[in-house]
Amino acid sequence: MEPTYTLVISCPDRTGIVAKVSNFLAMYGGWITEANHHSDLQANRFFMRHEIRADSLPFSLDEFRTAFAPIAREFEMDWYISDSEIKKRVVLMCSKESHCLVDLLYRWHSGELACDIPCVISNHEDMRSIVEWHGIPYHHVPVNKENKEEAFTQIEALVDQAQADTLVLARYMQILPPNLCQKYTGRVINIHHSFLPSFVGAKPYHQAFVRGVKLIGATCHYVTEELDAGPIIEQDIHRVNHRHTPEDLVRIGKDVEKAVLARGLRWHLQDRIICCGNKTVVFN
Repeated sequence: MEPTYTLVISCPDRTGIVAKVSNFLAMYGGWITEANHHSDLQANRFFMRHEIRADSLPFSLDEFRTAFAPIAREFEMDWYISDSEIKKRVVLMCSKESHCLVDLLYRWHSGELACDIPCVISNHEDMRSIVEWHGIPYHHVPVNKENKEEAFTQIEALVDQAQADTLVLARYMQILPPNLCQKYTGRVINIHHSFLPSFVGAKPYHQAFVRGVKLIGATCHYVTEELDAGPIIEQDIHRVNHRHTPEDLVRIGKDVEKAVLARGLRWHLQDRIICCGNKTVVFN
């Protein structure tokens, strides 16, 4: 694939935004390969994502930022531009469940996920051999009631050392402290084994079984200080019935979890997600 720049914009809605951005790109010979727009009438906010062939522009990314800045100020834009040649650095975090971690490692190993994985952090030793088979450093940081502050200080140091752009909680069964949630706002992705906002917290499939649900699902979302309440990126479901046991629901749910987390991470890596309050615009 040709290297691309991805321009992502969120701003108050008004006339002339698309024309202004398009004219700017056309003036410098920019070749748009994909364009996405959305106007939120309730929030009066406009969202835009453009992919541009990098070799069609006469300047570097930093020069682009300088040239585009006056337009961004004029339209009060929250914006950024990224280079497809610069891969995001993703730290994976896991506990004892292997399905989400193994699926992401496979997709990364096969080239399906365009990112670098500098390390995996876990509160258990269980996944060490499979992670190290992939040539990825594995850090075991035990977490218990007595050492949580110390443990998460160590985890934060490991994440900083890895120069992580993104954290993925691949069924990491510990609650991140508020300071980490704040530090990595919009960059911590979690998979919750439930169709949120229903059945938050522990054992959601067992909660669902007790309620006799006919649909179970999984939710990929950004992590915030409020447990299982961050902006939702992606969800999916699977139909179940009275014949299914709690163990059946867990087994079926794991397949949904893997797919939902992989899609959410892929869209994040491709800069297809824009947060607006506690909602997301996903140009998928």
